[in-house]
Amino acid sequence: MSILSLLTETSSLPAQYTTLSTEELNKRARAAREKLQDRVYILGHHYQKDEVIQFADATGDSLQLSQIAAEQTAETIIFCGVHFMAETADILTNPEQNVILPDMRAGCSMADMATFSQTERAWEELQDVFGDTILPLTYVNSTAAIKSFVGSHGGATVTSSNAHQMVEWAFTQKPRLLFLPDQHLGRNTASDLGIPLEQMAIWDPIRNRLELNCATEDVRVILWKGHCSVHMNFLPKHIENLRQNDPTRRILVHPECTHEVVTASDDNGSTSYIIQQIQKAPAGSKWAIGTEMNLVNRLIADNPHLDIVSLNPFMCPCLTMNRIDLPHLTWVLEELVEGRIVNPIKVDQDTQHNAKLALERMWHHLG
Repeated sequence: MSILSLLTETSSLPAQYTTLSTEELNKRARAAREKLQDRVYILGHHYQKDEVIQFADATGDSLQLSQIAAEQTAETIIFCGVHFMAETADILTNPEQNVILPDMRAGCSMADMATFSQTERAWEELQDVFGDTILPLTYVNSTAAIKSFVGSHGGATVTSSNAHQMVEWAFTQKPRLLFLPDQHLGRNTASDLGIPLEQMAIWDPIRNRLELNCATEDVRVILWKGHCSVHMNFLPKHIENLRQNDPTRRILVHPECTHEVVTASDDNGSTSYIIQQIQKAPAGSKWAIGTEMNLVNRLIADNPHLDIVSLNPFMCPCLTMNRIDLPHLTWVLEELVEGRIVNPIKVDQDTQHNAKLALERMWHHLG
């Protein structure tokens, strides 16, 4: 057994790291990384700061990075992202491996909008109304507990890249679906597949009630009342302003934006899709992108031959993603050099089992 697996704790950043210069932090992080060699593997989500991304062995979206983690033999995976992502990595890696989240405050407001107890309560209520006619789906941007709930009830996870395929699959299993925790991805996906908005109800977990605009028997999709705090900041008025002042600029947004914004845009897709569209865009083309600001700024820097702006000029980066910074990364690397693991992410075995079922159903269906 590695000594690293014997020493685990959850801690806060020591004050000394907040006083170091960026130059010193970079120097110390590089030195620690060099000492650790292949004992550690660093994952960086697309929304992370450049100061963190520079140290990443792999970059990608949340599920892509967790899949990469599952392929690694390193003793320790450092996940520079948010809590639910590190949980998924822990579910998919070997029990002997360790997963670290450099700052435990790096959460996701969307994932936190659906708790296990809320979901259990909602499920009981919905079963009373609709009977055994509902299949639960959860966006991968959810806690391990929600993935586990969905897995234990025959459902699956979805990503923003495969949501269309997974919703189509869900309807081959049951006549209705419950989509957690992002109502906007669920609404935009179902609408793309031809389901009228009137046949989509909303479950409000705070008021513990169903909101609908049609007869109960006509409901086909039940949307959990959750959202991404970043993508909610893109508004129809931003598109209206661009159409009036810069009509040749192509508008590309993430499907976590509201239905009104997605409908008014030129195109929408996952983070990977947005990156791919920009990578193949013709020189001189003009774009307005509706997604997280760190990624938009990186796309601007990496594509000087394009004219790229944020759809919302006053947009800020994701606050919880930005919890992971150079001081925290340097700290956890130096602790690993000393044989100490701080801020490990561990999902209990029962939760892991059912959450993995939900993930495996998605992969099985997609082949």
